[in-house]
Amino acid sequence: MSARNRNQCSRREFLKNSGILAVAAIAAEQATTASAAATRAKLPQIKFGKYSLSRLICGTNPFNGGSHLSVFVNHAMKEYYTEEQILKTLGRCQQVGINCWQAGGGNYKLYQRLIEQGGEMHYLSLGKDPGEIAELAKAGTIGIAHHGEHTDRMFKAGRLDEINDYLKRVRDAGLMVGVSTHMPAVIEQVESKGWDVDFYMGCVYERHRSTAELEKLLGQAPIPVGEVYLPNDPPRMFKVMRQTKRPCLAFKILAAGRLSERKEWVEKAFRETFQPIKPNDAVIVGIYDRYSDQPAENAGYTRRFCSV
Repeated sequence: MSARNRNQCSRREFLKNSGILAVAAIAAEQATTASAAATRAKLPQIKFGKYSLSRLICGTNPFNGGSHLSVFVNHAMKEYYTEEQILKTLGRCQQVGINCWQAGGGNYKLYQRLIEQGGEMHYLSLGKDPGEIAELAKAGTIGIAHHGEHTDRMFKAGRLDEINDYLKRVRDAGLMVGVSTHMPAVIEQVESKGWDVDFYMGCVYERHRSTAELEKLLGQAPIPVGEVYLPNDPPRMFKVMRQTKRPCLAFKILAAGRLSERKEWVEKAFRETFQPIKPNDAVIVGIYDRYSDQPAENAGYTRRFCSV
């Protein structure tokens, strides 16, 4: 073989080997990145009956176009969150370590689609209609909390005891039993009654005070548009959450988006929620990822402010 032919063979072998090495290097780098991503995706978790839930749970109001801000934001959220986009956002939640979706009873069919497509999230539901319980159980729901709006109306009317029949039906269906509320006094009263419940969902802001109640607190009634969020409310809810051994799921920690305008406000809300609540409590946060990767951002705050 001539020197020229030997040189050509050598070049071919070099290029071939270089290509193999390059592919191997890329594969190794990808494996390292995937491993690092898997490590980052682990979130602190709580024991929830026989389940283990991430301490950050995905809420559902933005998915349903319920901003608690304005009709214009409602329309924007509803426009963005098609069923496909909701499933995409839930998939991203899984990637960053969120393993539970809390939603209303009507979302269970979409949850079934998520599971059929390979999703592995748990599903917690709100409810007040006994007729829905069997269907929710069949869909894979792990627990139902009596809907907070209805709970609070019953409490204010002196009829809180009437919801206990609903809770018993949830227990009979083999599901985790919860009570959702926007009022610390509700949790205190349920605790004093010794009801058979597994968990509470507590809104950290008592956002539905009457005009008379607001006048008494503020000395005047605010403009009757939207909802009023008072900064002294969260500590009151956190106090009653600490007083029960049962897991509590704090929600609306960002004041229904009012604290989302600045990064430092979001960070402060996560820090001032995780610091006072119990190690077996978790946080529910609605996600609107139209403009940023909120699942990853919120997961980052969760890792930062609560221990594994």
